[in-house]
Order: sequence, then C-alpha cells, then structure tokens
Amino acid sequence: MRHLQNKLACIFLLANLIFPLLCNSQIKGGKQNPYLLDITQTIQAYKEQVLSNPQMRMVDLAKTIPRIRIDIRYATKNNFTREVIYTEPKAFLRKPVAEALKKVQDSLAFYKIGLKVFDAYRPYAATLRFYEVYPDTNFVANPRKGSRHNRGCAIDLTLIELATGKELPMPTPFDDFSPKANPEYTELPEPVLTNRKFLFELMAHFGFKPISTEWWHFDYSGWADYKLMDLSFKELEEAEK
Repeated sequence: MRHLQNKLACIFLLANLIFPLLCNSQIKGGKQNPYLLDITQTIQAYKEQVLSNPQMRMVDLAKTIPRIRIDIRYATKNNFTREVIYTEPKAFLRKPVAEALKKVQDSLAFYKIGLKVFDAYRPYAATLRFYEVYPDTNFVANPRKGSRHNRGCAIDLTLIELATGKELPMPTPFDDFSPKANPEYTELPEPVLTNRKFLFELMAHFGFKPISTEWWHFDYSGWADYKLMDLSFKELEEAEK
C-alpha cells in the first residue's frame, strides 16, 4: 500500500510539473511557445512596451524609407521552404533600426544605388516553421533561442540600381545555402567582391553587422535589448491605429 501511495505521489508531482509547461506552450490565439521563451505574443503587451519605451515601436519600412524596394520572399513560394509563410509582403523593424537603415538608403542615393529588402521582422511562428523545414542552424535560427529577426533587429537585403531596380552582382541569390554565401568566401569575380565590400562597410558604418554564413543578413547592434515577438503584420498594423 505504501509503495502504491509513493507511486501515486510521484505521478501527481510529475503532472503538476508537466501540465503548466504544456499550458504555457500556447497562449490565447493558439500561438506556439514550445521552449518557454520570453516572447511578446499579444498586441496589448506590445503596446505596453511601446508606451514604456517608444524605441520599441515597430516601423513599416515601405512607409518610412523613400524609394526602398520591398521583395518579401516569404510572402511567396519563391523561398527555400517553397511555402507561403507570411500572409502579407511587409517589412517592419524597430524604430532605431529603421532609422539607421534610412541613413544607409540616404547615403546610397549619392551613388544612384538603393536597397532591396528580402526580409525584416519575422514572427516567431515563422522561425519554428523554418526549422521544421531545414533544421540546420548554420542558416536557420534555432527556435530554442529565437532569431534576431524575431526581435525586429535583423534585415536581409541587397543593393539595386535606383533607376532600374536591377540588383547589383552579389556572391549568390538570396537564401542560397552554399559556401559562396559566406562573407569570407573570396573565389568570386572582382565586381562581386567590390559590391559586397561596399555593402558591408556602409552597413557597418550605421551599426549593422553581417553573420558568418549569409552575406545578405545583417544584425543591428544592441539587438539583445529587444524582446522576441510573435505578432503578425496585421496585428502590428492594428496596434498603430
């Protein structure tokens, strides 16, 4: 009898430990948080953060940076997942990050060059899906930690001619997971090396750093000060009303 009581006690203890974790893996609206990260998942929580610190505001790049081109691949099937991940082709960044990117665009205008954005803020739900499709953390963010895109502090982009919209030659297309995408890869034509160097130096001047596997990806300095988020683009637009 005592053995049965101990067994039941253990089962009860495990249930009390596991059940809250299962409950916390989702919140209202069915949003996933399987690793129990600190994620902003409601409009109300986001609004409270912005009210406390206006620098947390998410900014629509198409509305705030003149002549920037938006080509959000994850709103189409033209991406490595071959799935439509986003419901809208939108590009958002935190206010200071967007302001820094505007300075990049303004500086490029002198050379009659501009920016084309492939991705900016990415809801955490997308990071979960990316990892399901391609579980290689050299190229896809680990959902156990979240992505800097989820914080609104990372940008995927390239350079274009302002007059034509034509992309300047770069090492690879966007989302090419080959060795050529590595920023240190040098077996490339001289114009490509020059374009990449120019992009890196200008982005660095305004606070953006590349990562080791993707020439198109840049993190903004101070990204750790911003929380992970899992708000849709529609929810961000709604929060602005």
